[in-house]
Amino acid sequence: MTTHPTLLLIDDEAVTRSEMTSALASNYEILEASGRANALSQIRLVMPPLVLLNLDPSSNVEGTAEGLIILRETVQLNPMTKVIVMVGSNDRTKAAAAMEGGAYDILEKPVQLDVLKVVLQRAMYLFNLERESRAVREEVSGTEFQGLVGTSKPMQEVFGMIRRVGPADVPILITGESGTGKELVARAIHRLSGRKDAPFVAINCGAIPETLLESELFGYEKGAFTGAVQQRKGRIESAQGGTLFLDEIGDIPLSLQVKLLRFLQEHEVHRLGGRHKISVDVRVLAATNIDLQEAINSGRFREDLFYRLCVVGIPVPSLKTRGSDITLLAKQFFAKFAEAHKKPLKGFTSQGIEAILAHNWPGNVRELENRVKRAVVMAEGKYITPANLELKDLSSGHSDVTTLRGARDLREKELVRIILDKVDGNVSKAAIELGISRPTLYQLLSRYRLRPSKFDAEHGERRV
Repeated sequence: MTTHPTLLLIDDEAVTRSEMTSALASNYEILEASGRANALSQIRLVMPPLVLLNLDPSSNVEGTAEGLIILRETVQLNPMTKVIVMVGSNDRTKAAAAMEGGAYDILEKPVQLDVLKVVLQRAMYLFNLERESRAVREEVSGTEFQGLVGTSKPMQEVFGMIRRVGPADVPILITGESGTGKELVARAIHRLSGRKDAPFVAINCGAIPETLLESELFGYEKGAFTGAVQQRKGRIESAQGGTLFLDEIGDIPLSLQVKLLRFLQEHEVHRLGGRHKISVDVRVLAATNIDLQEAINSGRFREDLFYRLCVVGIPVPSLKTRGSDITLLAKQFFAKFAEAHKKPLKGFTSQGIEAILAHNWPGNVRELENRVKRAVVMAEGKYITPANLELKDLSSGHSDVTTLRGARDLREKELVRIILDKVDGNVSKAAIELGISRPTLYQLLSRYRLRPSKFDAEHGERRV
């Protein structure tokens, strides 16, 4: 089984193909094609990640047009394929046509081999990154519900409640720790409601000073107070016909709780400084990270307002209780930020995943997103490590290693793990990278308790 990526070389001259093959065969599995029919046939059959196309063959005056057709059809058959086009020196017209046709890069002939190798390596990095990102998106798409991601039982229960209450035009109280995604739940409810085409207006009641919160909610008339130079609608009125999301509802002062209760009872608002009441038709969704029952008992929250807001309650689980969702979300964030920052990263090391699973996540999903984003930005290698995530590396707790044999074993174990991560757990590839036989590698896996978890497709062997 080859360990090299496939490169399709398209050129009408056998001598040129032979020279290119000799120069690149140590790093790529080379396929050759001399014309359009043969080239497209191999592209359909193999779907190579890389194509090297001579757009200016010497023996065919129609070659350029044929080459452009090959280029366009290759991109149509597999948009991920990276096509590197070779053109005559200073031929800007052909170069422009090739770029317009979807070429990844343009090289002038005669091609410098060192430059070609760098371009091919960079193209393969990008291909792998896009493939990883697509795989993660496909994995996530099968577990995504209205912008929320999760396969765990607690999240599936949340999804079930959203489906049931979404169409029901009643107030909902969403509870959960900070950073669990309560606003995403509210937006999902809105999208499943009959008000989905109307505004979704959110306000964080805990982030606005008490002196400004009333005017933000209810609006004001011109001249209502110093600085009120024009009339302004409040958030409640701006949500007319749609959904009003009151985040951190537990932070609303008692004086405003009375006015909010009156609005919920009468469906009318009174702007500051205004003389007339305004009818408002909105659905109210609220969220809090505090225990409202405790707040009621201590006199900080009105019980009658609680029952107006909480016709149905939806508790959102903390991240630490969501099991496999943790790695699923980490992979989603990784793909998102690696693509956004154009970083040629391949994923997480096994130690990185272990660190993610071991962390308590007091900041929940928001903390996970922040750590993965920072790790992607700061990573210098191909994989995200615990150090990049600023998490404890569980495999590094070996301060008691004081002998040369112990230090050697520790380094040997880490090297095996690094190579296994590099080759995606393929034992045969790992043995080649390490310069040892497969039986020897299996002995190392057994000694260091690196348990296999995937199958080798060719040999029916276990992969780690």
